[in-house]
Amino acid sequence: MRSGGRSGAGAVLTPERATELLARPQLASDVTLHEPIAEDAPWVVQRGSQQYIRVGADMVRLLQAIDGERGHPALAAELGSPWTEDTVGKAVQNLNRMRLLEDGLPHKHSSTWFKFVPPLTFQLTLVKPDRMLSRLAPLLRLFANRAGAALAAVLALGGLLALAAQAPVLKESLGAPLPLGILLGVSAASALATALHEMGHGAVLTHHGGRPSRMGVMLFYLTPAFFCDVSDGWRLPERRQRVQVALAGIVTQLVIAGSAGLASLAAGEGGLRDGMLVFAVSTYITSLLNLLPFVKLDGYIALMTHLDISHLRDRTMTDARRFLARLLFGGRYRRELPGLWWSVPFGLACMLFPLYLIGLAATLWLDLLQGMGIFGATLVLLGVGYLGYRAWLGGRKLVREARTGGAGTGRICATALLAVAAAGAALTMVSVPYTVAGGYVLKDGRASLVLSDSADLEAVTPGAEVTLYRRGMVTRTETGAGTVDPGRAEERNVPLSAFVPVQEGDSLSVPARVLPLSVTGTAPAEPIGTARVAAGSRSLGTWLYLSYIAPATR
Repeated sequence: MRSGGRSGAGAVLTPERATELLARPQLASDVTLHEPIAEDAPWVVQRGSQQYIRVGADMVRLLQAIDGERGHPALAAELGSPWTEDTVGKAVQNLNRMRLLEDGLPHKHSSTWFKFVPPLTFQLTLVKPDRMLSRLAPLLRLFANRAGAALAAVLALGGLLALAAQAPVLKESLGAPLPLGILLGVSAASALATALHEMGHGAVLTHHGGRPSRMGVMLFYLTPAFFCDVSDGWRLPERRQRVQVALAGIVTQLVIAGSAGLASLAAGEGGLRDGMLVFAVSTYITSLLNLLPFVKLDGYIALMTHLDISHLRDRTMTDARRFLARLLFGGRYRRELPGLWWSVPFGLACMLFPLYLIGLAATLWLDLLQGMGIFGATLVLLGVGYLGYRAWLGGRKLVREARTGGAGTGRICATALLAVAAAGAALTMVSVPYTVAGGYVLKDGRASLVLSDSADLEAVTPGAEVTLYRRGMVTRTETGAGTVDPGRAEERNVPLSAFVPVQEGDSLSVPARVLPLSVTGTAPAEPIGTARVAAGSRSLGTWLYLSYIAPATR
């Protein structure tokens, strides 16, 4: 059942109009009431494209009755016991707080094709997959049994055993550049595996009678990925079914990773085997990350579903903020989830883990992005700016909780000043090693240090120690050392392999700054690789500025 809405563009909500709307309530235009999909399934209220709320039979009768024409006395008379005029009024107030009622204001409906999901996820819908998955439902039934589960376990565990049996080869593959064609193949296979992961969610939801609403691509904490919206899973009658939907993607990826690991045994030596090993390891790691419950990934959805607590992460983070507010500012606070003893530590982990993910992404991508020159450095700067914005919002929420809990303004201000002073002391007094990322090239008996145009050239002084590496897609291995020779930096084209770990990169050139380099001891076997220049120590504040902000301004 969908309401039609009554407010037109340009409407102005006056206090009299707001009172009138609550006196004769009507469902908002983006609210839908779904009937149970099975005998024991709940009724569900859907707001927008993603929020689902389960409701009881009495509330269903009220939602079906409110039409914008009848007031509270008429609704209570029609509904009968247990509804009274007073209980109808209280229920209407709750529905209004949940934004389920028409509020008389013009609304700009968000696009169903593009969505921003805080703190750092951008989603672009490509397809509506429900019809396609409905046609595949008979095929899924062939594997939705114990035999299928046993086969999935054999493939996932067998792949791990295959990787363990090839440990020396695996170490070499993870730490060596890949041929460009193999690298592109690994990237394509990873994208396909992620797409199949999301299809797994949708397929299991379809198997249980639900309907996935949309599927597409997204940037998740700066990492490209796919998504499939299976919010309709809240309509499923059994908790077990909803957990299966949440974990279906992880199982799909584990099967894919295991299959790749087993297939690598028969691939023989060469780039194909190396690519299959890198793909298998990265897919296993992605699956394990998806199990972590501290961000809105599959593991979190499975935990929330198993506990049957909606908005678990948001509510535990509220408990964590209130804990911090009481600790820092004093006051009295109500727990959102008093029955969960672990809600505060879990909420703290949920608040901090996204920062860890962003830091991990920066560790993996920073050298590569800065090797791309001003374009990559600008992307890094934008990421840092957004991270600072999220930190500011978090601080505002913490102060808001303190004020709501009755904390004194004086203590809030004193604690804030103390925190600023402590941060300032850390930024100025803590020293950290500072290095400059670049690459090296050995040609005709001469060694050169190469730096991108966004690198800190001023920090690279004659005599500075340089560590040389062979960098793979996952790990890097130290292969030699050297020192920077005196001489002016020259503008020249250098092989792409000095910045990106691909074998054919020596045939592709990019502009760079080149400095003379003396290799200490035996020269590396690889004529091209990555490098790091030791540039002494800097204060933490200076290090952050030089590493993340200054490259975009050079």
